[in-house]
Amino acid sequence: MTLSQKTIDIVKSTVPALEENRVNITSVFYKNMFHNHPELLNIFNHANQSRGQQQLALANMVYAAAKNIDQLENIISEVVPVAHKHRGLGVKKEHYPIVGKHLIGAIKEVLGDAATDEVIDAWKEAYDAIAKVFIDMEANMYEEAADQPGGWKDFKEFIVDRKVKESDVITSFYLKPKDGEVLPHFEPGQYITVRVSIPEDEYLHLRQYSLSCAPGQDYYRISVKREADHEPYGKVSNYLHDYVNEGDAIEVSAPAGDFTLNMEEGEPVALISGGVGLTPMMSMLNTFVQEKSSRDITFIHSARNEKVHAFRDDVYKLTAQLENSRFIYGYSNPEATEGDQHFTGHITKEILQQYISKDTICYVCGPEPFLEHVIKILYALGLSKDNIRYEFFGPARELEAEKVAV
Repeated sequence: MTLSQKTIDIVKSTVPALEENRVNITSVFYKNMFHNHPELLNIFNHANQSRGQQQLALANMVYAAAKNIDQLENIISEVVPVAHKHRGLGVKKEHYPIVGKHLIGAIKEVLGDAATDEVIDAWKEAYDAIAKVFIDMEANMYEEAADQPGGWKDFKEFIVDRKVKESDVITSFYLKPKDGEVLPHFEPGQYITVRVSIPEDEYLHLRQYSLSCAPGQDYYRISVKREADHEPYGKVSNYLHDYVNEGDAIEVSAPAGDFTLNMEEGEPVALISGGVGLTPMMSMLNTFVQEKSSRDITFIHSARNEKVHAFRDDVYKLTAQLENSRFIYGYSNPEATEGDQHFTGHITKEILQQYISKDTICYVCGPEPFLEHVIKILYALGLSKDNIRYEFFGPARELEAEKVAV
């Protein structure tokens, strides 16, 4: 839809107020929306709400949309990962009017007298335009997920075929479709959404886990870290570890995500991970082996110690099958200070510059502090923004490291 110049001017005039109040606005928005529509708690991640992550992610998206209201095509790169998450979670067209009503209401509540009738009317019109971008993109994603061989639209039941402990904190679940249908293809690096009903909890719980196997198998594999270090503890991860066993059924949506390996490129590639961030890298590495890749490949992993380092032997075996690859790993707090690790402490510029050149394509995944740290180093080494590809485990948002991009 085409917005009037008057609407564009009014929305852009609210950008400073949005910047100052964006988290307050989205916090009020979620509080009011869930009060009036508690059924939406069957879709949204409760843990991200309690940590404030979802509020911040939405606040940044609203702010970006307001700044670019006259050129919404400028935010497509930010819309795509969010649309993938929405499709995986089951967000539908009919949810957008509910979101719009409560978002506009929150803007009015927080901005007070500054939110005149003229401002609110302009934002209603602008929201409809922004929502249409998401709705159209997500409609295409639903169609693509359902129309591929073995595909489906929403959630379907899978059976846990195998449950394998990979480290003290990570366990793999091998999932096969209960209906026996073939599995649709996915891109290395993508994730699936798992939906579980936990006894005594009123609402369903949804979590998105990277696929840690190569495509083309008769199963999907997710490798789940038990989140038990910080409150709120991972309700779903602990439930999967403690109560979901071989033979049990869980609901799964079709693979989604845009953090994907480009097999058409020929440049050197580095897979750099921290902690459970190695799960999408395992999918990528398995794919390189499956395709007998001749690319220069470096797998770099950082973990807390040996006990929590998953897939170490697997990575050694996989890299040994590639003609031009290497495996580098280290521990921030090793059990054995004289162990086999290549480095002790955190990844440094000195470590990365041994294996990474300006033309290396780097895939990076791990906790947010790890991403910030590694990406800053990669920029310092002269890599371009196009050669640094990363994945958040959680609501997508801009990293501080991106602000130093050259």
